[in-house]
Amino acid sequence: MQALPKSRLLRFVEQAYHLARRAVARYSSKFSKRRYTLHQHIVLLCLKVRKNTTYRTLLDELIEMPRIRSAIDLEELPSPSTLCKAFNRLDMAVWRVLLNLSVTLLPTNGVVGIDASGFDRSHASKHYTKRTKLTIQQLKVTLLVDTKVNAIIDLHVTTTRKHDSQVAPSLIKRNTGEVAVLLGDKG
Repeated sequence: MQALPKSRLLRFVEQAYHLARRAVARYSSKFSKRRYTLHQHIVLLCLKVRKNTTYRTLLDELIEMPRIRSAIDLEELPSPSTLCKAFNRLDMAVWRVLLNLSVTLLPTNGVVGIDASGFDRSHASKHYTKRTKLTIQQLKVTLLVDTKVNAIIDLHVTTTRKHDSQVAPSLIKRNTGEVAVLLGDKG
């Protein structure tokens, strides 16, 4: 029987596993149960985002994906709550390192754009928050994006109302090697 070629999903999982092994330690602490590695958690979380699915659906699909499971050395599947807790435990620095490592795989051209957008941190109604005198802050996310491959090079997340001109210098300093031309909007 002829071996099947690698699918794009399998190549994605292998690349994510390789990047995760370069970015983080094998286990989160010396007190870890050592049932699943951080590398496996990261790959499963990346796969969840790639497939745009829920934790339960992802794990249900992984039952039928033996090549994906063997690519990340996953002998048994974690529960959905395990993946959810793993996501909450991972620090922003881990995701930043993974982002930086993944950008090195792309053919960028040095022309980058910067822009920001705001997001609500909660789905509570404005009337409810005003009536109960709750203060729910918004997130402001500033992205540095390469224009050739439409890839996010770096990001900055804040809960304050910093102007783009205050955030841009720190993003550019972190990525001086990738920025030849900076594009921005009027703001």
